[in-house]
Amino acid sequence: MRAIAVSAFRADPALVEMPKPEPEAGEVRVRIEYAALNPCDWQAAQGSLDDGLAPRVFPLVVGVDFAGRVDMIGSGGNRFRVGDQVFGRTAGPASGAGTYCDYVSVPQDSAITLVPDGLPLRSAAALPSAGMTAAEILEIAVLRGHESLLVIGAAGGVGSYLTQLASARDVRVLAAVRGDERKRMAALGATVTIDTTDRPLEAAVRETCPDGVDALVDLVSTTPDAFAARAALVRGGGIALTTRGVAAGAALPADVTGIDFRLEPTPVLLDVLAEGVAEGALRVPIDIELPLEKAPQALDRNRTGGARGKTVIVL
Repeated sequence: MRAIAVSAFRADPALVEMPKPEPEAGEVRVRIEYAALNPCDWQAAQGSLDDGLAPRVFPLVVGVDFAGRVDMIGSGGNRFRVGDQVFGRTAGPASGAGTYCDYVSVPQDSAITLVPDGLPLRSAAALPSAGMTAAEILEIAVLRGHESLLVIGAAGGVGSYLTQLASARDVRVLAAVRGDERKRMAALGATVTIDTTDRPLEAAVRETCPDGVDALVDLVSTTPDAFAARAALVRGGGIALTTRGVAAGAALPADVTGIDFRLEPTPVLLDVLAEGVAEGALRVPIDIELPLEKAPQALDRNRTGGARGKTVIVL
């Protein structure tokens, strides 16, 4: 089968030929039709997500999100059948289950579920990581309505879903982006869009929320100091959450709760998101669609901050 893989950490991702995976007991093999790009894909390829606890087998296939059709069933009981349209998120390249490839085998009780009527496969592929992250963040931040939420990096996949989900709860979303995204973010439900290349973030936030925002979700800052600077915009008693693992080392105000977010994917969460899209309550903001051989360039574009919405890879 075709796959985008790296021969070693920090090596350039390349198109290679690999054998099809064989489903083990309790697994399903999926013929992938679409995969979706996430920042964790290039981070894994660089080795920045490596915990050193398990041996890595190269070539390492990139990717975690997928949508396609069940192609083969492993032995034992299974909740899927050959031909089922499914989508989900694998445990990642470290598990030997990357998704920038023609086939992937995954446990039937993992984060995989049926694609409901009304949800195109290309949209389903763009949901798992970013959609589940946004939904879980909203629950952790305990935002129930009328509060204010500052999202740093709001134009990307997670930010686009989070803006919609928060807005649906009557949360006032301040979307911080790079470049003029006012029209698009307003369509997704943002109350205010701040172009950080055009004006200082702090001044723009204080103009809307003089006493600070109720919650911060920082999808961008890679250092504790940068995260702490943005957390200073949160009011006393508020929450500052990061997806980049830098909260533990940040010098936050004593009355602001810092959270290092880690996704806990489940099929139930996938079902909820899929239903929202199928019913028209949640839009899937796909930025670009590319063939598999163009995936290395897409990874580089995402790494350098050029992505808007989701990038979908067609197989």
